[in-house]
Amino acid sequence: MTTPPSTPQSSTPRPFTPRPLTPRSSASGQALTPRRPRFADRPAAVALAFLAPALVALLVLRLLPAGIAFVSSLNHTSLLTGETYFVGLRNYATLFSDPTFLQSVRVTLLFSVIVNPLQIAAALALAVLFTRRFAGVRFLRVLVILPIAVPPAVSAAVWSVAYRPDGLLNSLLTVLGLPPQPFLTSPGQALWSLIVLLSWIGVGYWMMFLIAGLQDIPTSLYEAAAIDGASAWRRFWHVTLPLLRRPLAFVLVADTVANFLVFAPVQMLTNGGPEGSTNVTMYDIFTRAYTVGDLSLAQAEVMLLVLLVLAVVVVQFRLLRGKD
Repeated sequence: MTTPPSTPQSSTPRPFTPRPLTPRSSASGQALTPRRPRFADRPAAVALAFLAPALVALLVLRLLPAGIAFVSSLNHTSLLTGETYFVGLRNYATLFSDPTFLQSVRVTLLFSVIVNPLQIAAALALAVLFTRRFAGVRFLRVLVILPIAVPPAVSAAVWSVAYRPDGLLNSLLTVLGLPPQPFLTSPGQALWSLIVLLSWIGVGYWMMFLIAGLQDIPTSLYEAAAIDGASAWRRFWHVTLPLLRRPLAFVLVADTVANFLVFAPVQMLTNGGPEGSTNVTMYDIFTRAYTVGDLSLAQAEVMLLVLLVLAVVVVQFRLLRGKD
């Protein structure tokens, strides 16, 4: 008995019919809830986790001490009994009636008005010079940056030897036929001597930021200006300065804050003298806190210094603000 031949299967593929989506179910037949997003799927949480160490450091090292200083500035501790009691703004009124504090504010403002433009102008001139190509430019750049590697206390000790009556500077003046100078022992020269020291330390540091800003300026802009017949000065004024505004703003603000907080060179070289000519506000705060022992009055002076720095920085930002 023969079997009938099997019918050949069709080679045409069957059409695909999508299955309806159904919620997943567990072994017991209950529908499972949608998967909750993981921690990595939340960008805000990831960013907060990375920022957490910096935020904790800001809170512990900056905001919390500032709050404690403000509260302490409203109190007074008796040196005889050790009792602390609330006095409100009396510490601030005492400071504004104190000639020593007013003298320290005048010295600090005079110091900042002189040293800030001097350092920034020197740093900008050296940055423009060292971005050019000539023989020995890298070696000269290293020499200018080298004082950054020396701690400020060590630099102050070196310059204290140079400023001595029998030091290096007076020896050079004698060779040149000039009379020796008192430098740190003269009320008229002590502040200028500190300005020279701090400029020697800071110019190379700020120069590095300005060199980085100059290297970001496209050379095609200078070439186009040169084709238009612009001189070197006009290229610097109309191309370099506008495009260097942001680095200059940063350097100006950072340099201002740093110079308002100068302390170590003053303590090591002059102790605020002679005749209070170098008694900057930071050294006056140190004297009130650790020599006189009036911590509350020193904390009030700290708060006034912070307000002064903020006011100067806000004015600088407004003056440097421009259209992007």
